Amino acid sequence: MVTEARETGSLIGSDKVEGTAVYGADDTKIGSIERVMIDKMSGKVSYAVLSFGGFLGIGDDHYPLPWQSLKYDTNLGGYRTGITETQLKGAPRYGNDNAWNWSDPARVRTVNDYYGIAM
Repeated sequence: MVTEARETGSLIGSDKVEGTAVYGADDTKIGSIERVMIDKMSGKVSYAVLSFGGFLGIGDDHYPLPWQSLKYDTNLGGYRTGITETQLKGAPRYGNDNAWNWSDPARVRTVNDYYGIAM
């Protein structure tokens, strides 16, 4: 496999992560990564925002997923998660960028609690 300048064996540019498919527990594509949210202080990726539903990007819902819930799978060419489509339908989500307040600790806690992530 050829790696580009924005990708090494263990590093990848954020622009290459965006749009990457995410596969659920049963290897079914459940969406794609719309963006990653990076902690300003630590520099670590905290969340991936999964785009799911809608048609051709219209009417998609956006699901913040804790970054540690995703693992890259070279065979699938995308990220794998243990989350099922059924679980995703009950997960915290928003319809557009203006509907989610990332600085609200209650919102962040809701996401982490839903996925069982201790912070």
